This record gives sequence, C-alpha cells and structure tokens, in this order.
Amino acid sequence: MSDKPEKTEKIDRSDRTGRLSVFKTYKLYVGGKFPRSESGRVYEVTDAKGKWLANAPQSSRKDARDAVVAARKAFGAWSGATAYNRGQILYRIAEMLEGRRDQYVAEVADAEGLSRSKAGAQVDAAIDRWVWYAGWTDKIAQVVGGGNPVAGPFFNLSSPEPTGVVTVLAPQESSFLGLVSVVAPVIATGNTAVVIASERSPLPALSLGEVLATSDLPGGVVNILSGRTAEIAAPLAAHQDVNAIDLAGADEVLAKELEIAAADNLKRVLRPQPVDDWSATPGTDRMTAFLETKTVWHPTGSLGASGSAY
Repeated sequence: MSDKPEKTEKIDRSDRTGRLSVFKTYKLYVGGKFPRSESGRVYEVTDAKGKWLANAPQSSRKDARDAVVAARKAFGAWSGATAYNRGQILYRIAEMLEGRRDQYVAEVADAEGLSRSKAGAQVDAAIDRWVWYAGWTDKIAQVVGGGNPVAGPFFNLSSPEPTGVVTVLAPQESSFLGLVSVVAPVIATGNTAVVIASERSPLPALSLGEVLATSDLPGGVVNILSGRTAEIAAPLAAHQDVNAIDLAGADEVLAKELEIAAADNLKRVLRPQPVDDWSATPGTDRMTAFLETKTVWHPTGSLGASGSAY
C-alpha cells in the first residue's frame, strides 16, 4: 500500500518531462481569417544561422486575388470611418502588441539574428510607431488640406481622401519595424492593404495578423501574404482593382518590372527608397503618398459693399 503513491509520483513526473513540442502553424491573414495557402505549398524559414524555425505558407496568385477582393470589400467602411475612430483602432493595435511583446522579441531576434536587447528595441520602436500614426489620423487633413484663395465669390476647399487598395511589399531586411513603418501609414489614412511579408523573415508579419484580428481592426483592412515576393507581387502590380503599390521590399530589377505593370491602370507607385534607420521619425511622406486631393467649390453668394456678406 505504501509503494503506490511513490509509483504514481514517478509516472506523473515522466509525463511532465516527456511532452512533445507543439510547433506553431503559421497561416495567411486574409479577410479577417487565417487560411492556408490555396496551393497547399509551404517553404522553410530559417534563422540567421540557418536553423529551421517554421514552415511558412507560400501564397499563390489565387491567394493574391482573394486578398484584393477582401481589401476592396473592406474599403468602403474603413475609409468612411471617422479619423478619430481609426486612431483609436491603431492605438488598440499598439496595446495588443505591448501585451505580447516577449513573443515578438523572440521572433525578431530569430529572424534578424539580433540579441534580445536589440530585438527588444526594434519591437518597442514598432509599438511606438503604431501610436505615432494613431495620433496622425485626425491631423493629416489639416496639414495637406485647407481653403484655397480664388478670384470670385466662392469657397474653394481641398481635402485629402484615401486612394483605395494599396499593395505593400514589406522591407526584406527589417521584418517587423520596417513592416509596421510601411503598413501603418497606409491604413491610418483610410486605405486598405494587401501586404507581402519579407520573403526571408515572414514570421513576425504572419504573427502580426493574430494581433490585428483581435484589435478591432475590421477584417480585410490589412491582408498579409507570405511566399516568393516576385511571384506574388507580379499579379498584384497588374491587378485592375489595386490602386497603388509601395515597392519598399523590391530590388531594383523587380521594382522596374512592377512599375511597368502598374502603369496599365495608372496606379500610384512609391518607389523603393533606401532607409538607414527604420526607427527614425518617419515624417508624413508615406501617408501623403497614398492620398488623393478632392477640391470642392461652393458659392458664397453676392458680396455686399463691405465684402463680408455671405
């Protein structure tokens, strides 16, 4: 009788130490859902030392088309939301990332071969970047819009409006901070995005989809694809329902090919620009790159002798 508790204790200890590792299955993020690649293909993702980290889904042309459909469907509601509401949602993304900071530090460290302290600095800067753009959502119109002086009894007002569906090639070398730095300005101004993650280091981007799905961001506003950048970008650059493309993650040869394809329906194109430090204050250029200007005329009525009657 006295031997039974000891025997049970040994079995329990063996069970605890003999668990199988539970590997994470990374999926795409399209339309607020997490599908596997339509083709069923995956490719190996390794760390800076060549050690296997995970299998990432290899997106197909069909996945790219599905992402555009989702982005277009979400555009009306997202662009029609108040700028203040968009700012609240971007701030919520920052809150969610703060709560999962350790996870992203580990993923960025593995992806880019950084120490934990340097990876932590990258993640902190990415969280701060969401907060920075959250503050700009209801202010950018004051910077790029305004009243225009005209020769006549009219009000002439210019106001910015989002371009539409934007394809974003995430930077290849900055798997998380660079990614956030090109995605946040696109959606802050009311556009929706189809994002192609870094081909070599897609895992932080795919994990970002899990945060976006639980941060009040409507499904389809951001869609994240992984795989061969050139293979996915080509059909998106030629897609007739894509309004603009950011070539941040394209090399010189690919950027030229995509720019030619994008000219077919007069897409806005943001050419690759060398960035020495993604943590530097980004300015407003990436927000204004995907804004259109709407100008409205309205009669003021006949001016009186004093010139002040409307």
